[in-house]
Amino acid sequence: MALTGLDIYKLLPKTNCKKCGRPTCLAFAMQLAQKKASVEECPDISEASKQALGAASAPPIKLVTIGSNGRVLQIGEENVLFRHEEKFYHPPGIAVAISDNLTDKEFDSRLQKINGLHFQRVGTEISIDLVALTNQSGDKVKFAQAAQKLASGTKLATILISESPEAIGAALEHFAKRRPLLYGTNSKNYEPMAKLAKEKNCPLGVYATSLEELAELTEKIKALGVNELVIDYKGKGPKDVLHGLTKIRRCALKKNFRPLGFPTITFLEDEDHFQEIVQAATYVAKYAGIVVLKSYEPWQVMPLLTVRQNIYTDPQKPVQVQPKLYEVGQVTEDSPALFTTNFSLTYYSVEGEVESSRIPTYILAVNTEGTSVLTAYSGDKLNEKVVAKAMSAAQLEEKVKHKKLVIPGLVAVMSAKLREETGWDILVGPKEAAGLPSYLKTTWDKHGKKD
Repeated sequence: MALTGLDIYKLLPKTNCKKCGRPTCLAFAMQLAQKKASVEECPDISEASKQALGAASAPPIKLVTIGSNGRVLQIGEENVLFRHEEKFYHPPGIAVAISDNLTDKEFDSRLQKINGLHFQRVGTEISIDLVALTNQSGDKVKFAQAAQKLASGTKLATILISESPEAIGAALEHFAKRRPLLYGTNSKNYEPMAKLAKEKNCPLGVYATSLEELAELTEKIKALGVNELVIDYKGKGPKDVLHGLTKIRRCALKKNFRPLGFPTITFLEDEDHFQEIVQAATYVAKYAGIVVLKSYEPWQVMPLLTVRQNIYTDPQKPVQVQPKLYEVGQVTEDSPALFTTNFSLTYYSVEGEVESSRIPTYILAVNTEGTSVLTAYSGDKLNEKVVAKAMSAAQLEEKVKHKKLVIPGLVAVMSAKLREETGWDILVGPKEAAGLPSYLKTTWDKHGKKD
């Protein structure tokens, strides 16, 4: 079982020297217990205590790094089962598979599409992280040739997938220092695969059809000197895989069971692209470290990236835009002026609809600590004084001459008080951002007058 803060404190020097950057040894011990500090940060700890604390204070799930040269994916090192308990730290990697059995033309076309799988959403770029090269041909020469094309054709992190150590070794010649994940290790080939991983300093992907076999296999591989492992439970269908992923996470976090304390990888096998993405989203939520897709079209992949972005947003720190006055299009003193909150999803929904209207508009993002319109209003983070202060700070009165402000329809109730507070004419806009293009075209003309 994991040591408590007091257990750890008993093994520390208790000098309160502050060399570790914490005010007291007890504070440092609590940080160690929460996996937020390293034993190495204490310069005065004895070797005996360091050895006693080394394994006990290590994260329950190993941190694994795949890739190099700026295209690095880190997975693992999670501390909780549910994100509301703390948060999830390392989003799972989204990989797209490509086969060495494709023709040169098919390979190049597929790789081009894979490289283009990045999108903008609520002001953030979301994209896939890895490309997984499969040795579908069973030919090590063909696999090595495909690896060479892949290495020169993408900067994405890579997974090399083959059960043949010889094929993996040949492909690795084209990935010097790029640190791909070597996947395909099982109970029959683990020794040569582990040797390759150790020599090339690469993480190793291990699979088995039972958790017991998986645990035994990771212990054997660790004894060979390879500690960065990604494990794959080959369950019988999506339900069994989900149960397996959950058991692995619970064993690592609740039982501190080190043989299963590694991030996981899951492969999607469904031929129906819709079902594949639904299953992948399930595994992203619980508890895959990497999901490998067959799908590679933007319309297939973007929904999964969106799910991942939503799940791995810190629930205690909403994504926010800078609270200020934004200009959409070539605005003038006659342009409409409206406000919304600085919650990213709310702001970018409004901005997108305003852009689609093609009517240049001022959008005032009011600071509500990153909460949505109704949430902010119900929590008194959005009221007439807050809006008036934001208008003054943005010098909105100097930007437009009409002194008319469009407010979200969901908070129409605050229009009278806002009119009294600002002296502006308050117009009630639509309840949903989707209604803005029609509103701006029919209810507001270029002079800022209500029809």
